[in-house]
Amino acid sequence: MPSPDRPPPGPGRGTRVHRPRTDGGVRRRLVPPFPEPGTRLWEYFGLAPGTAARLARAMGWVGPLLVAAVAGVLRFVRLDRPAVVMFDETYYAKDAWALLRRGWEANWPEDANQRILDGVVPLGDTASYVVHPPAGKWLIALGEWAFGMTPFGWRFVPALLGALSVLMLCRIGRRLFRSTALGCLAGLFMAVDGLHFVMSRAALLDLILMFWVLAAFGCLLVDRDRSRARMAAALEDAARDPDRPPRGNRSDDGMLRPDTETGRRARLGWRPWRIAAGVCLGLACATKWSGLWVLAAFGIMIVLWDAATRRTAGAPRPYRAMLRRDAVPAFLSTVPVAVVVYLASWAGWFLRPGGYHRDWAAENAPTGHPVGDALRSLWHYHAEVYGFHVGLDSEHSYQSNPWSWLVAGRPVSFFYLSEEEGEGACREAGGCAREVLALGTPLLWWAACAALVYCLWRWAARRDWRAGAILCGTAAGLLPWFLYQDRTIYYFYAVVLVPFLCLALTMALGAVLGPPGCPERRRVVGITACGIVVLAVVWNFVFFYPVYADVPLPMDGWRARMWLPTWI
Repeated sequence: MPSPDRPPPGPGRGTRVHRPRTDGGVRRRLVPPFPEPGTRLWEYFGLAPGTAARLARAMGWVGPLLVAAVAGVLRFVRLDRPAVVMFDETYYAKDAWALLRRGWEANWPEDANQRILDGVVPLGDTASYVVHPPAGKWLIALGEWAFGMTPFGWRFVPALLGALSVLMLCRIGRRLFRSTALGCLAGLFMAVDGLHFVMSRAALLDLILMFWVLAAFGCLLVDRDRSRARMAAALEDAARDPDRPPRGNRSDDGMLRPDTETGRRARLGWRPWRIAAGVCLGLACATKWSGLWVLAAFGIMIVLWDAATRRTAGAPRPYRAMLRRDAVPAFLSTVPVAVVVYLASWAGWFLRPGGYHRDWAAENAPTGHPVGDALRSLWHYHAEVYGFHVGLDSEHSYQSNPWSWLVAGRPVSFFYLSEEEGEGACREAGGCAREVLALGTPLLWWAACAALVYCLWRWAARRDWRAGAILCGTAAGLLPWFLYQDRTIYYFYAVVLVPFLCLALTMALGAVLGPPGCPERRRVVGITACGIVVLAVVWNFVFFYPVYADVPLPMDGWRARMWLPTWI
């Protein structure tokens, strides 16, 4: 897959044969166009050319919507099973209900889980000490408000966000690779990823964090395309301006060329999609603090994108031009916006009396100003929470080291129940097992590890910005955890990596398919190889589906799915 930012190789770039420049000038390098969708498939089924063309264009949305519909059906079927409070749902489902009723998290009696399942909601009146911001729990509360304090109610919003994230990834992949088919392939991979599937069916915060990180990534991609289109328009204006001296930014055949002054001085105007990304990153941080690392990583990525835009446009010192024209607006449209959104997520704690540490400043070191006291109380609360997070080192049977995450070394069992023959619905001589195992589809994750190596080569050797963007998202979700290897951490935190693993594998398969215009035999081999990978991943998800979705299995069938001893 050729890099959209670079012209075809010529002399001095390691090629054997010089190829004429066919990239359409700098405009095409700034904003590679979407290829005109093919109609041959639809005409094969007997559709008229005009109808086939309209249907082919509509597939840019129809395809992603169909993939998202499949993901939604998978996630909502049997969403209320198992009818228990799974793993950390015991915290977030109850915290969400307390936010809905009190505006802040409250204490619950020890037997609250069973009483909730029996239809009684014993919400306490005193504030509870919690260690995660409230935005994700407010979203879980929406499902409880609509469907009650039931397993379906507290899992509804994660399932909805899981399906919507598949739709987003289809569209993001389409924009990234300029291919509807590859975009839908990336979404399909996420639809059948076991970790994403399980986290979409549990009232935990990590799927919600992943949703906002992916949304921010998509907003930044749209902003990148639009800002580069504005730069191309500025180059066109400079070429047409009769009052300015000729700059030679058009070639003899009319193609647009870089222009030094425009690349250095052009202003890229109002950028609402970057502000939208700031909102999404603020919501990510307001769901879990690990969103801060993503905010920092994406901040670096967008200023590098701006520098690349100015270099492509002709700026001789693109980083200096970026610092002068783009760095401050980039900061203001993301970091302060994220801070405001984060503080707004604490509105219930600010506005309703009784929250944990809400009156700490007024009771210990009052300033005499209500807003000042509230902010100081919040700061004190955050200092305590930070101390808890960095000091959390209690042993847990399902904790794992981030070194093992990409190979799914130690998944987390959210629910497990074994039954003897004749017990419950079990009729197997060797007994039965039911489980909800937070495990990524193994073949997908293992293939994605190889795809990440390909992306690393593509970024380092070919300077392909798409590979760099995928690696940036992966690194932001994975590398920070290596700073806390003594802390109790779990594999399901890696769900934030899933979109970028799917994009990496899709990019690698796009290279296997071959470039446009390749020989027919090469194309057939590529399609066959990619088809084998896709079918293997889908089969792997179907094979593991029972241990993802609490489907009863004979004990031998359950053991057959425990491929590694660390999965038990």
